[in-house]
Formats: sequence, structure tokens, C-alpha cells
Amino acid sequence: MKTVVKAKKGLANLDFKELWLYRELFYFFVWRDIKLRYKQTFFGIAWAVMQPFIAMVVFTVIFGKLANVPSDNIPYPIFVYAGLLFWDIFSGCLNDSSQSLIRNAGIIQKLYMPKIIVPATSITVSLVDFLFASLVLGGIMLYYGFIPHFQGLLLLPLLLLITIFSSFGLGLFFASLNVKYRDVRYALPYFIQLLIFVTPVIYPISIVPLKYQWLLALNPMTGVIDTFKAGFLGTALINWPTLGISAVVSVIFLLLGLVYFLKTEKFLADII
Repeated sequence: MKTVVKAKKGLANLDFKELWLYRELFYFFVWRDIKLRYKQTFFGIAWAVMQPFIAMVVFTVIFGKLANVPSDNIPYPIFVYAGLLFWDIFSGCLNDSSQSLIRNAGIIQKLYMPKIIVPATSITVSLVDFLFASLVLGGIMLYYGFIPHFQGLLLLPLLLLITIFSSFGLGLFFASLNVKYRDVRYALPYFIQLLIFVTPVIYPISIVPLKYQWLLALNPMTGVIDTFKAGFLGTALINWPTLGISAVVSVIFLLLGLVYFLKTEKFLADII
């Protein structure tokens, strides 16, 4: 008896029943990636904390001290670290998911499975990093005697969802593209590094002229980081239109990424 697996078109090819059947394989990939990230490294879990902390120190010296970039009356280390928390989820998930198919080429060629499982594991690893890095933010606030506003915590699930939608959607697109065009693996990290400068991580969005702020909101991380700083640090009133634009853009990124990934999925094992 021969079974022929045929791909459907567009989002119809996303079979949630099949994904559920392969959930144990997803758990295996998640556990494997977490162990590879922490257990087999010299610094272990500390690495998840050191990256944003070192970036915070560098940005504080260059932009906070030398360039005197405003931070809305918040200690600059707290201001920039709060932005780096979400930026690291976005950049980590985008970079890892875009490289995931190439890294797991041997498994993909030998084993049938919903291939979307492979890039999806990058989400969980980035969220684990976020959990450990958040503890450092608490320590920095304690050092400065800063009392946060808990409105930001209430919005945290929404902000994480927008971050995951945007990074995973873009990650799916570049993961498929990376299989065919291997230059993506070299070019994408460079552009991710540049993207931080058009995201209000190291500066407040208030320094951007009002008529141009909607352009920044097309970068979904603008609404996420600006809202978190406003709601958790109390830098300003929450800009709901900016957050709304970023949320819509993140959904668009997710849908476009899914459509492109599912469209090319049937060819991935042959050309990877």
C-alpha cells in the first residue's frame, strides 16, 4: 500500500491535527535546543543574561553618557535594558528560525514531519532567554531604587504575542529563502543589527517628529518596546495607535511568512 502526501494551497496546508500528532517531536527539538544553548556552553544560563547586560553597558556609555541621549527621566541603564529584553526575543527568534532548516537538514531529508516544527522551536528558546534576562532587569531596578508601574505587566502577554508573531513570521519567510539562497544566512544578521537603530531601544520615540512616528510603527517592535516602557517604566502615556499599527503589521508578517513557508515546504527536502 502506497501513501501519497500532497500539499494543499496556502494556509489550508497548515494541518493542526497533524501538528498535534507530532507534538512529541516538537518537545524533543525544544529540549535539544535548550540543552545545546545552555548545557554545552562555557557560561551556560549566564550567557542569556550576559548578552543584553553587556549591550546595556555599551549603550549606556556611548549613548547615555557620551551622546546624552534622553531617557524620559528614567535611569538610562533601566531604559535601554527594558528595550533590549524584547529586542533580544525578536532578533534571537528571527535569526534562529531563519537558520533552523539548514541546521537540521539531515533530519529533514530523512524524516517526514511538518517542517514548521523546526523553526517553531526558536520561539521557546527565545522565551527562556527572556525569562532569565528579566531577572536582571529586576536587579537593576532594585539597584537604582526604581519602582515600576504594573500596567506594563498586564500588557506583557500581548506584547510578547506581537513580538512572536512578527519574528516568527519573518523567520519562516527567511528560513524558506535561506534554503534556496544561502547568502541569507550571512546578510540577515547584518540587517538585524542595523534594525535596532530604527527601533526605540536606545532612544525614546518622543525624539522623533510626530509626523514620522507612524513610519517607525511599521516596525512592529516599535509599538512593543514603546508600550512596555510607557506602561512598565512610566515614561509616558501609552500610544495605543502606535501599538495598534505594530500589532496589525505583526499579524501581516505572520500570515505572509506562513503562506510562503507552506508554499515552498514541499520542495524544501529536495533542495536543502
